[in-house]
Amino acid sequence: MLSHLEIRNVVLIESLSISLSPGLTVLTGETGAGKSILLDALGLALGRRADARLVRGGAERASVAAEFLLDDARMTDLADELADLDISLTPGEPLLLRRMVRRDGTSRAHVNDQPVSVSLLRRIGERLVEVHGQHDERGLLNPAGHRALLDAFAGVAKERAGLERAFARVDELEAEITELQRAADERAEDREWLDHAIEELRALAPEAGEETELADERARLMQAERIAGDLDEVWRRVMSEGGLDDIVRQVLRQLERITSDEVADILSPAFAAFDRAAIEMAEGVEALTRAREQLAFDPARLETVEERLFALRAAARKHQVPVVELPALLERLEARRAMLETGEERLATLQAVREQAEEELRSAAMALRKAREAAARRLDRLVTSELAPLKLGSARFRTRITPLERSQWTAAGSERVAFEVATNPGADFGPLSRIASGGELARFILALKVVLTDRTGAPTLIFDEVDRGIGGATAAAVGERLARLAAGAQVLLVTHSPQVAAHGDHHVFIEKYVPETRVGTGNDADLPIVALRPLDEEERVEELARMLAGAQVTVEAREAARHLLRASQAPARKKEPAR
Repeated sequence: MLSHLEIRNVVLIESLSISLSPGLTVLTGETGAGKSILLDALGLALGRRADARLVRGGAERASVAAEFLLDDARMTDLADELADLDISLTPGEPLLLRRMVRRDGTSRAHVNDQPVSVSLLRRIGERLVEVHGQHDERGLLNPAGHRALLDAFAGVAKERAGLERAFARVDELEAEITELQRAADERAEDREWLDHAIEELRALAPEAGEETELADERARLMQAERIAGDLDEVWRRVMSEGGLDDIVRQVLRQLERITSDEVADILSPAFAAFDRAAIEMAEGVEALTRAREQLAFDPARLETVEERLFALRAAARKHQVPVVELPALLERLEARRAMLETGEERLATLQAVREQAEEELRSAAMALRKAREAAARRLDRLVTSELAPLKLGSARFRTRITPLERSQWTAAGSERVAFEVATNPGADFGPLSRIASGGELARFILALKVVLTDRTGAPTLIFDEVDRGIGGATAAAVGERLARLAAGAQVLLVTHSPQVAAHGDHHVFIEKYVPETRVGTGNDADLPIVALRPLDEEERVEELARMLAGAQVTVEAREAARHLLRASQAPARKKEPAR
């Protein structure tokens, strides 16, 4: 329910703050006092279109803040949509909708002080408040919502869930069949390519990690070619004639020839050193020989490695994948070909399953349609019974259910639902919006809401012009029905009728006045101010008397007002928590 409303600088409203309660709240005041301004201001907080003309003269911006108390079901409903924006709802805490409009017509919207789009603000507002008047294009005037309203009235949640499951199953099967059919259509040209690609990849037989191993081996082989050449040069320097080995041996032979007993002691160290050098030279030659064998360049192996590596990379380029993915590619292609081979059999099986699912869908759709048709007849009788007391006795109401072509079915049903009215005898039925009179339209919507109460709609209902052109018993009937609505929802009513206003649980007086003194000399110095004032019991009697008698309130008018209040409040109305 709407618990609090604050308005700043909207047309003639300079600053206004009011707390609201459950039940029926009536708003009255003299003609031109600004009742429509109040609704325009609330409309801003509910996401209605912003207009720079709503900004009060002399002010740079207008702002409206509407505070709502939510029950658990409504909080859960809104929490899912707000979660994506990181806006959390706390149980027991109010929900705050806020709108600001600048002088240039631009506006900003907030939910719980978090910036949101105006479209989101509008969607939230539509779930919280229904405004019923001549120019309202939402709620009961919107045929797109009539099917959901009828379903809520009919209590067909079980049938609706069955249809949704059946529709989802058919959708799932059709998607799979479409994919298989597409694959079948491609089979002729695709199979030849697949066979060739699979044959090539199988012949290639790529292995995981093979590219890295081959690249490393190729690098080693290419390095071995260079090292082998260097080792050959070392070998020549050591082992060739005149090489190191030959020189050492020649030195030893020369020392042996010149060594005698007389010089043996002197040459012995030199001989021993060169002898050790010869031994180490032999060991070095042996080690060099082993190294040459181990690092021998193998051009045939290098060619084999390069051919394999280049073949893998060529296949990867051809299929536009990394070499490392070639084994997985082969698996995918084989699976794809297997699907082609079994596709026709699978397609035939799925088509049979789909036919069965389609039968189940039609059965579920027909069950829901029959339930809707039965509920529509009951709804028509109940609404019709409400029309005569509301001075709509010549009008006729019907719920039109139009079967749709199979291609137009949705998970919501196989038919279109629309509430239609004929306002005069012999007139054709048409949409509710064809009712030209704002008062008649509001009363017609009231009749619908009374029948649909506690089953559909927002937790706060606002009626404007519901009493236009009526009085006496008709006005009393309107008041009674509004009171019945207020037993299960918060109802705000702008009214000129004392008979209607007397049924209110709360009474708010709207007045417009020009302050005798005003600080400053701005553009708003001469503008009147609209204010709201909750009335106590005696003030309420005085206001009803004014509405009955006009400017000159008489004793008789006050007594008549008291009588209206006693008569209107006499029937005990069971109050329920606001939704």
